[in-house]
Amino acid sequence: MNTYTVSPADEQYFLSKRIAILGYGSQGRAQALNLRDSGADVIVGNRAGKSFDRAAEDGFAVYSVSDAVQKADVLALLFPDESAADIYAEEIAPYLREGHTLLFAHGFNILYNLIQPPEFVDVVLAAPKGVGPMVRRLYEEGGGVASLVSVHQDASGHALQTALGFAAAIGSSRSAILESTFKDETETDLFGEQAIICGGIPALIEAAVDILIEAGYPPELAYSECAHEVKLVIDLIYAKGFGAMYDSVSRTASYGGITRGKRLISERLKSDMKEILREVQSGEFAEEWVAEKRAGSGHFRELVENARESEMEKAGVAFRKILEAKSE
Repeated sequence: MNTYTVSPADEQYFLSKRIAILGYGSQGRAQALNLRDSGADVIVGNRAGKSFDRAAEDGFAVYSVSDAVQKADVLALLFPDESAADIYAEEIAPYLREGHTLLFAHGFNILYNLIQPPEFVDVVLAAPKGVGPMVRRLYEEGGGVASLVSVHQDASGHALQTALGFAAAIGSSRSAILESTFKDETETDLFGEQAIICGGIPALIEAAVDILIEAGYPPELAYSECAHEVKLVIDLIYAKGFGAMYDSVSRTASYGGITRGKRLISERLKSDMKEILREVQSGEFAEEWVAEKRAGSGHFRELVENARESEMEKAGVAFRKILEAKSE
């Protein structure tokens, strides 16, 4: 992948703009605080509620979404994917003008045509590859998370400068700013979430815990071995890769993992993963998720509640209580 270097001119151009953070959730708060600490002129636009109040407590000038749009130059849309299109149609689109930049942290709504901006605005992507708290914590420590940057629409001739300046101001120039596209960022992000990060890994862990419990092992021990210790290995992979991980664990663990792990990766599993990717690429998943939101999210809430009531989750609660009791 190509990487970008942010020039002083890019930074100065960006810092001459007023930024509206639209949506003050996990990413919105982290990015707003980082931008302000980098010298940017930042305001917040949000609907009334806890997030609105928290932005005010953090010292930002907070407005309704439509008022913030009219007061700013760069509009960072950081509302949840499933809500952004409706908020855009009602509170953003009617107030857009020439000179505005619509900036996204995820390409979902642009790729799937849920938001269709007018031709007279810039449309860019600055997608930090980390959750909000990490974006903030690494910035405060003097580092930053990498970001993917892309230009979807360049009405002003300066869209890339804006995207690079934004990425630098949230801390990504301290790590890496990578060239991407809205399509690549969105599709790889969704696939990674579903097949691995929030789907595959939790499902694999739960299956392993269930197998040990069914075989008669204590639930707390099953959870400790198959869930709790995952973080230790993931941290090793995150820091230095698979080779360093195998060097760091016992030789027994290395040999057992290398010789047995790939048994799980059957042709059926690969076929199912390809089907997940197809659903992402076709827009089928996006259509399903937006329909779920507009129907009231009842099925989604039921799925989350079922996960909370699983045997693995109960084992996790019991195991954490043991740890907490020992630390007192």
